[in-house]
Amino acid sequence: MNRPDFVNQLLVFEPTAVQRILKRNEYIRTKNNTDTNIYFIESGSMRIFIEDGDAEQNIRFGYKGDLVVLMDSFLTGASSSYRIQALKKTSVTVISKTALQQFIAAVPENRKTWQLLLEQLVLQLLEREKDILTGSPAERYRRLLQRSPRLFQEISNRHIANYLRMSPETLSRLKKH
Repeated sequence: MNRPDFVNQLLVFEPTAVQRILKRNEYIRTKNNTDTNIYFIESGSMRIFIEDGDAEQNIRFGYKGDLVVLMDSFLTGASSSYRIQALKKTSVTVISKTALQQFIAAVPENRKTWQLLLEQLVLQLLEREKDILTGSPAERYRRLLQRSPRLFQEISNRHIANYLRMSPETLSRLKKH
């Protein structure tokens, strides 16, 4: 998958964007840190998760071609309780919030594109909320498979099961049917 035009244009506008290679299981950010950067995934995969006591709950995933951001920290400038972790060796391009804001302000079309990206994110979050509220593991699995079939090629069953709030064994049984 090639970079979206928006990201290509942003990188031309902001040539100081940094590429970073993350090792498997390496964290971009740990909890209670501020992070206003946006990460464009060039290769590999990542997860955003939150800790709940001794347990972790996967909230979002990203893989090649996706933008990943700690949206709460990005919007408020405050620390986030979420964490971002590479699930395998991952290459990301790091874009600062300042560079993004300057890019968006430079051309009205950039603002429109950014607005569309935010709208898509809100819709994805609403779909995730439906998933969380859906009681049936089979229905949660069906919804995710329909919405994001590529996820099952990029992310391990263990992490998908966590995301779907079920055991890996339950997910395995559902995938067989």
